[in-house]
Amino acid sequence: MIRGIWNRETVAMVWVAAALPLAVTWLLAEVNAGALRLIFVLIVGGLCQALFTVIRAQPPSLAGLVSALLIAMLAPQVGPLQFVIGIAFGFVFGELVFGGWGRSVLSPAVVAITFLGFAFPTGTWPHLPVQIGWATIPAAGLLLAFGVLPWRALAGAVIVLVAAGGFTLDLLGSAVAVVLVFILCDPATCASSPLGRWLAGALFGLLVALFASVWPAPTTQMGVSAALLVLLSMPLLDELAVALWRARRRFRHG
Repeated sequence: MIRGIWNRETVAMVWVAAALPLAVTWLLAEVNAGALRLIFVLIVGGLCQALFTVIRAQPPSLAGLVSALLIAMLAPQVGPLQFVIGIAFGFVFGELVFGGWGRSVLSPAVVAITFLGFAFPTGTWPHLPVQIGWATIPAAGLLLAFGVLPWRALAGAVIVLVAAGGFTLDLLGSAVAVVLVFILCDPATCASSPLGRWLAGALFGLLVALFASVWPAPTTQMGVSAALLVLLSMPLLDELAVALWRARRRFRHG
């Protein structure tokens, strides 16, 4: 659907613009190693998108830039060949086979990161410094200002995490904040119904709190794993929201 200037690519442009503070902050912290890693992901992901562009005669989406940044930031450290396999798997099976950004069930970033984590368990998960967590605040603010961010999912997660005492912008909160804003609240894969978005955010917060209490894993891995489980549950949450609406309507009108 197109409403005025708003279509899939204008939303993707806002999504990319919101990721710029995060990218700059991360590159300043990682310097050359981060830049090389990001360029590597951009090349592999770009080749995957170019292949599907030729096959489908469909232009690639700018949202792939955000996916590449998230993979570079959050994916575990593995060998070059393993990294290529994981990036290609994430872009192809997480997005491109469904028709591109806005049509897929999962984010290519979460598919690639999860694949690398489970396929190569000896990889080292990154620890994001505190300034990256702070950089998600202007990013979320810009997305909220343009109406791109599903605020109910964000609010539901923050409420649960604050209640659980686990949402702080330290080494723990930085990874959770990035995953929350750029993976869970991805407008292309988040729940469609208002109640479904509240439930998605609350479920993410509950899973993060549960993992932090019982799973001795790196925080980045816990956040990405929680996001994956919630994204897989999005259709069920929407269906539950619709069922509750129908039940309330029947109760009111008979």
